[in-house]
Amino acid sequence: MNKRTVYKMNSTSDDTGGGRPQKTASKDHKKPTAEALRGAIQLGIGYTVGNLTSKPDRDVLMQDFYVVESAFLPSEGSNLTPAHHYPDFRFKTYAPLAFRYFRELFGIKPDDYLYSICKEPLIELSNPGASSSWFYLTSDDEFIIKTVQHKEAEFLQKLLPGYYMNLNQNPRTLLPKFYGLYCIQCGGVNIRLVVMNNVLPRSLKMHYKYDLKGSTYKRRASRKERAKTSATFKDLDFQEMFDGLYFDADTYNALMKTLQRDCRVLESFKIMDYSLLLGIHVLDRKMRGRGGRGDSKRQGGQKVLYSTALESIQGDGKAAEVLADTDDDTMGGIPAKHKDEKLLIFLGIIDILQSYRFIKKVEHSWKALVHDGDTVSVHRPNFYADRFLKFMGSTVFKKIHPLRGASSRRKKNSIRPCRSASQEALSTMKEESLDRKAQSLENLDDPDPSSSQKTDVILSTTRIHPAISVNTISSASSIDDKDSESRDHRTSTSTLALEDSVLPTTDSQASTPESGLDVYL
Repeated sequence: MNKRTVYKMNSTSDDTGGGRPQKTASKDHKKPTAEALRGAIQLGIGYTVGNLTSKPDRDVLMQDFYVVESAFLPSEGSNLTPAHHYPDFRFKTYAPLAFRYFRELFGIKPDDYLYSICKEPLIELSNPGASSSWFYLTSDDEFIIKTVQHKEAEFLQKLLPGYYMNLNQNPRTLLPKFYGLYCIQCGGVNIRLVVMNNVLPRSLKMHYKYDLKGSTYKRRASRKERAKTSATFKDLDFQEMFDGLYFDADTYNALMKTLQRDCRVLESFKIMDYSLLLGIHVLDRKMRGRGGRGDSKRQGGQKVLYSTALESIQGDGKAAEVLADTDDDTMGGIPAKHKDEKLLIFLGIIDILQSYRFIKKVEHSWKALVHDGDTVSVHRPNFYADRFLKFMGSTVFKKIHPLRGASSRRKKNSIRPCRSASQEALSTMKEESLDRKAQSLENLDDPDPSSSQKTDVILSTTRIHPAISVNTISSASSIDDKDSESRDHRTSTSTLALEDSVLPTTDSQASTPESGLDVYL
């Protein structure tokens, strides 16, 4: 008789819940297989969320963050639990009322939550990180289910009151959105799970994926990771492959403002060693990913409020308008550019359940003895946040600056018409003054006394701009000086009399600040 092959967790997983299963043969205890674990997750969440709908809605109280509900689900079923073909297990739910509030805050209805998790089989994902956690993805791309260690689960439970306060103040954030914290006890093994939002949709091909922390010590993808078809690179890899991702000024400012606000929240909780998960889709390549595997009801974008990257960085009331006008193929990505390529950026802060505890302090001190302490990942929360923001704002994300000569060119183009108009006005006024001067000289030679008195009236009654009148009269006086040498004494004296009668008035008018053409003359 063949022995039944089962999965046995690592020896540390009873305490941490973070070990990856290994195949061994066992007769005494039936350890949960990978299929049994996925089934237990779906059964347990379906049972607890269904029971929660019968409880009335009320405000979240402080004690609600520390409530733990437990339910036993035998394989044969009971009066309250359904029968199933998996081993018996116990399912624990942490802070059920608090997480129900979080789901309502993000617009997740209980039916939609159950539909996403329980309708289709969960998809297991590979873990490129150094942790022993493993991940499951719902078939509609909405939620990620991640196994966490015992210390991380405890830290998240302590973090819930502050997390509740932060979400009330700002639901649009790049921090992880937690929708549930659970624990499965089966065969003497505790497996703790957290349900979060999915940052990278599968329906779009991610041509590049990065896990960025802002540090440089051992921040390069391993050879094994590089060999994968969808590798996750790190900080040094990004600097070698990109010179930065360029955004327009408004998008860059909104993105950096969101990152700064989130980093200050993490710093206040003494959290460090978090990462920015960055996915880059190149629009010009038009390469589609594994789209179409999800249910047809969920195609066309994520349904959870504030879950997309574009929603997470925008202010109130903008996300819904933008997404309504955007093509579904964008999936809420942030438009960016790199050289001549148009990109869609998907991003979110991950791994925030690492506090600067004693073990982390020892790790930093030990690494600082061998390497530069400022280059290692583990560091004080305030230093980590500043280094993280500096790296993101100067190396990863950059602002598209407008052309430097554009504004000055526009000013020059606006000045040229004014100058040409002023020159035309001066030329026309000069021609008129010459004609009138010729007429006045003819009238002076005319013996008719009635016509000889018109010379004193012609220019004095003409209303022109002060700056133009001064130059016109000066030009007329220069002409008078040339003509006076060939004229008699009576003509020159009448011309000088004309200038004396006009100049005092024009000088007083030219002193007024209303002259707009003095700059060009």
